[in-house]
Amino acid sequence: MKQQSTSTDILVADRAAVSWSNALMPVLPVLAVVFSAAIFFVDTYVSFDIAIAVLYVAVVLLSTSFCNRRGVLAVAAACVGLTILSFVIQHPLDETGESAGRLCVSLLAIGITTFLADRIQSTTEALASQARLLDLTHDAIFVCDMNDTVSYWNRGAERLYGWPRHAAIGKSARSLTQTAFPEAFEEINAQLLRKGYWEGELVDTRRDGSKVTVHSRWSLLRDARGEPSTILETNTDIEATKQAEETLAQAQAELAHVSRLSTLGELTASIAHEVNQPLAAIVTSGEACLRWLARDEPQLDGVKRGVERMIGDGRRASEVVKRLRALSKKSDLRRLPINITEIVDDALLLVQREIGIHRVQLKRDYAADLPLVLGDRVQLQQVVINLVLNAIQAMTSVPDGPRELRIEMRPSNDDKVLIAVRDSGPGIDPQNEGQLFNAFFTTKKEGMGMGLSICRSIIESHGGRVWASRNDTGGATFQFTVPRSEEEAI
Repeated sequence: MKQQSTSTDILVADRAAVSWSNALMPVLPVLAVVFSAAIFFVDTYVSFDIAIAVLYVAVVLLSTSFCNRRGVLAVAAACVGLTILSFVIQHPLDETGESAGRLCVSLLAIGITTFLADRIQSTTEALASQARLLDLTHDAIFVCDMNDTVSYWNRGAERLYGWPRHAAIGKSARSLTQTAFPEAFEEINAQLLRKGYWEGELVDTRRDGSKVTVHSRWSLLRDARGEPSTILETNTDIEATKQAEETLAQAQAELAHVSRLSTLGELTASIAHEVNQPLAAIVTSGEACLRWLARDEPQLDGVKRGVERMIGDGRRASEVVKRLRALSKKSDLRRLPINITEIVDDALLLVQREIGIHRVQLKRDYAADLPLVLGDRVQLQQVVINLVLNAIQAMTSVPDGPRELRIEMRPSNDDKVLIAVRDSGPGIDPQNEGQLFNAFFTTKKEGMGMGLSICRSIIESHGGRVWASRNDTGGATFQFTVPRSEEEAI
């Protein structure tokens, strides 16, 4: 209620000031005429030893408030004419003397004032024209001094925030917008003073209390002495853009989830093999334990070793199920510091059977002391599985020759970690090289053309990039980068 009362008081006070200014405007021409007549009368019929006509400069200055440039020049010409007429009426041609000097002073004063008034009005009109251009933009633009007092407020700001211009001029910008800053205002102000600009996202409040997210750009202007004097702020409404980005991210997450389920379907045999192996080992160890217990003298040491093997195999099966649940689970993007080596090795375990049945020779080339990366464990694992499966399937089309799959990881020069998947398959058709990551493009007969497109979306959402190239010795290499975390190296 207090805020609403303050806003009402602002509007009442500003409307009163505007109403008073509008009421006074029609009186100014009459006032100028009356003042000119008074000066002419005194200058003509009252004897003074001073240049009374100099007072016409006030009439010239007053005319700038209700006349354009031509009008001001016309008023100045009229003042010059009245000055000369008054001199002719008061002084015969043979009696000039000091009066002629006062005439020259008056004419010179009127001329200088007219020149300055013309320059000021030209500058004012140019600034007004530029201000009108700023009104044409949809962005909110306003100007504040170093005390945050608004001196300019364009129509875009009126539309965005709901505050009319006359209610904003002279008020604190932050009291009008109630800005929520992404960091401490002191830090933002320090950067503005240091660099002369600041840019970032802000959450402002409209006059009706609703929130709006804006992309804000601040520019600092300095005076002739180099001291900061004015801040120009431009705000672009990105609320719709943010909502569209969130919708797109949600759609991509849905598509990535469907793609993971499809990939798991392709890996059914490998998954069954990975789960059956530890289960079969558990059964074998359990049968052995029973035999050791059934002897006349139970072999407890053997039973103990068997139970330990059963526990180990049970944990192994549990880890397989855990990885599968993570891949099949629908979840939002969570960027956390993670061990990229573990991500790649876990993905390779899930495709181990595919590697074996297709007689692929797997080689790992990991750099030492790889840093942690910032990413989502499940999504990055999905990328690795997709690229490895594509490489295996590509090499199956090569009946003869070695089938070598090489996984390389090393730090890159741009604060990222590079992961490369190299194969010895037929390589990439130059005609298809530029389309590999396009949605629905595929070279497989039964492919959907979504795998590589989803990989690109995942990597780009992580702040990295993915690309493909042909190997000089045959085959192809798919590479992607992931930003490294600021935490300690692995």
